[in-house]
Amino acid sequence: MRLHLLALNPTDSVTDGFLPAAARLGLDVTLLTDQPDAHRRAYEEAGGGAAGALPALDVVGCDVRDIREVVGRISRGGPRARPDAVFTNSDHLQTQAALAAGYFGLPGKDWKAALRTKNKAELRRALAEAGADIVRSVELGPGEDVAAFAARAALSEGLPFPCVVKPREGVASEDVVLAVDADELAARCREIRARRPGAALVAEEYLDGPLHTLETLGDGHVLHTLAAFRTRLSPLPHFVEERLELLPAPPRPHSDRVLAQLRALGVGFGVCHTEYVAQGDRARLVEVNYRAIGDQCDLLLADVLDIPLFAHILRTHLGERLPADLGARADGRARVEYVCAGRGGTLETAPPASDSENDGVRLVYRPLRRTGEAHPLYRTNRDYLGVLRATGTDQGRIDRAVEEFLATRRWEIVS
Repeated sequence: MRLHLLALNPTDSVTDGFLPAAARLGLDVTLLTDQPDAHRRAYEEAGGGAAGALPALDVVGCDVRDIREVVGRISRGGPRARPDAVFTNSDHLQTQAALAAGYFGLPGKDWKAALRTKNKAELRRALAEAGADIVRSVELGPGEDVAAFAARAALSEGLPFPCVVKPREGVASEDVVLAVDADELAARCREIRARRPGAALVAEEYLDGPLHTLETLGDGHVLHTLAAFRTRLSPLPHFVEERLELLPAPPRPHSDRVLAQLRALGVGFGVCHTEYVAQGDRARLVEVNYRAIGDQCDLLLADVLDIPLFAHILRTHLGERLPADLGARADGRARVEYVCAGRGGTLETAPPASDSENDGVRLVYRPLRRTGEAHPLYRTNRDYLGVLRATGTDQGRIDRAVEEFLATRRWEIVS
């Protein structure tokens, strides 16, 4: 059986999660990407299929953002390369993968649900029209004047301040920033426009409160609630995730409220990572990412739940039904800590990758930036120097192990 996997840049989710899962399922993989050389390097660094850890992989260059090119490239492979599944874990390619799966008569996500979750303006409109929740938001079109937009948002649209401005199709807190008034909103929009010429933006009311995630997996018939995390963010006005802690169970009634909103959006096939703010009994959606949680949290989740998470996700796209009970462990606890750069410069000193287990806690540290690399301060997850994954069954022991690890290692950036 052959899996066609769409990707942009290489990610840990694909290289360390989905490709090994495809190998265990006995799948051949055609990886369509606009960055073929980068994926070939990542594949070789990960072992290149040694000892069956990775599948047979055919990396094919393709403009994967263009559905016409995706369909044409798959079709040119002929009958021998006909897909049994079309899949992506990229935020940017969910609609394309859904349309391609539909074109070839394969299981997949509803392309309309993929589009409305990716497009943050459509997300707000869809939830409001369904009566699920109303978050006041205003959209800035690619050609619209910024000053006129800020005035319209504050006056005729009644947008409350402070508000959050973000790219309409953005990801990973890239260019997501708080604005305290209309003047600052206009200034922030100009800054983002300078970095992203022609990008559409969204300004929406700031949702204050504890930030959580809900991780779900469905096959179109049953929707499993996998887990929930509590998220700690960087200080405002930016929104960089610094720490995630696995909750003992998805909190109620918030998880029920989130599931109702996902149903209103048409989400229920494959994996989904949803972020929301808890306000009393209300669950206010921040964004819906119709893919697996990233930045190595998906790798941690597979470990702590002790289930073949990535294989389950691929099986849904192969048309298989999920079991009624995934057999996930319920006693696991976990914490993910991101070591963030505090300033721009060259990373001179940093610890190497490591794996250890002590006192019932497993620690996995992976560098995300090489020593000798120079970077500005991004105010996004591109500032991550490394990620520490801690799992066990006792949260207190996990927290102590994480704090000791961070206190005894050095990350030094020089100008």
